Amino acid sequence: MLILKSVSLFDGDQLLEGTFDILIEKSKIKAIVPEGNKIDIKGARSIELKGTLACPGFIDIHAHLREPGEEWREDIESGSLAGARGGFTTIVAMPNTSPPLDRPELIRHIARKGREVRGAKVLPSGAISKNREGKELAELFGMAKEGAVLFTEDGSPTSNTELLRNALLYTKDLNLKIMEHPEDPYLSNGGQINEGKISALSGLKGIPRSSELIGVERCIALAEELRSPIHITHVSTKESISAIRSAKERGIPITCDTTPHHLSLEESEIIKSDFNPVYKVKPPLRTLEDIEALWEAISDGIIDAIATDHAPYHPDEKDLPFEEAPFGIASLECAVAVVLNEWHNRKQKISIERILRLFTSGPSRILPERYRELGKLKEGGIANITVLDLEKIKKVNASSWVSKCRLTPWDGITLKGWPILTIVEGEVFQIDI
Repeated sequence: MLILKSVSLFDGDQLLEGTFDILIEKSKIKAIVPEGNKIDIKGARSIELKGTLACPGFIDIHAHLREPGEEWREDIESGSLAGARGGFTTIVAMPNTSPPLDRPELIRHIARKGREVRGAKVLPSGAISKNREGKELAELFGMAKEGAVLFTEDGSPTSNTELLRNALLYTKDLNLKIMEHPEDPYLSNGGQINEGKISALSGLKGIPRSSELIGVERCIALAEELRSPIHITHVSTKESISAIRSAKERGIPITCDTTPHHLSLEESEIIKSDFNPVYKVKPPLRTLEDIEALWEAISDGIIDAIATDHAPYHPDEKDLPFEEAPFGIASLECAVAVVLNEWHNRKQKISIERILRLFTSGPSRILPERYRELGKLKEGGIANITVLDLEKIKKVNASSWVSKCRLTPWDGITLKGWPILTIVEGEVFQIDI
């Protein structure tokens, strides 16, 4: 048995008044009692957590774990352990692997490994089309039966709009969501960074903002016509937020997420870093105005989740001139701290509850109904718990990461607000108290 003592509690929706003791027995939360009614069980391990905050285990619905086929970059096990170190208890692995996760047997393999790993539990997502070619629908029903929790072509948009429309019709009956990467590949082709002042100064080819907006508007049009829900991932521009806000106000069934890097890094960082490829992501880093629009959308409840888009590469693959390096960065082990640090920098103008929902109940509602309880911390629930110290100040040390990828723009940066304890199904994975 394990007892977490004297901890504040966020239940997935709100902060509760007072402090609590939490009793964990095997993989379940046996009891939650106010601190005055302390739990004392002989032989139980206890951890004093005064001044910290217990939350439902954090959920990342968008991480690239590279298995099968590119395990030198990351694999299910290393990604799972990295997730636990970063405060996540559940991770959704993207299907743009080699081969793509487009068949039931591959989903079965990832689902089995994802259950057996020691760190954060890994859930598979499936590709929408066979071989991610956009020509023929993949076996969506078969993949759903084997455990796929959503379908996406992420890494690129769904190239064929008719196929995307058919997938939305099909998944409506499966009660699973399509997660779409919003991009017009013809507009972004060859682009390196955001099109604007920095692309003009640097001479790097820019990716116009309309590339993302066209992808967002396509999702909205299809969801409105079919009344079939769709999730739009890694939203990065004020125009996209405006379109999503308007669509939600009209009752169109869409949800969206954004990333820690789009909430915290401005495009000028690329020049300041002397074109370090760790700042090369897709969608690209945007302007300060876009960052402000994303935070306003968090404040308004327009954004439903924060997802890492953890995209690991071997160091040699990124050790190239900016133009030649691939898009993507690693962030699982510092993503939560990045967001909390930015929240502190913004003088905590948004309630901490709203931030925490984006890592807990928000993403749980994007997953199938059977995962809804993951976003709650309650008696009788699975003992997936993330404990935060909102005042903890620590420097990011990527060389100590358990992820195979240490290419991250925050290496060496001091951040305020860290996960200090991650408990996955009753097992303690990190103590940094």
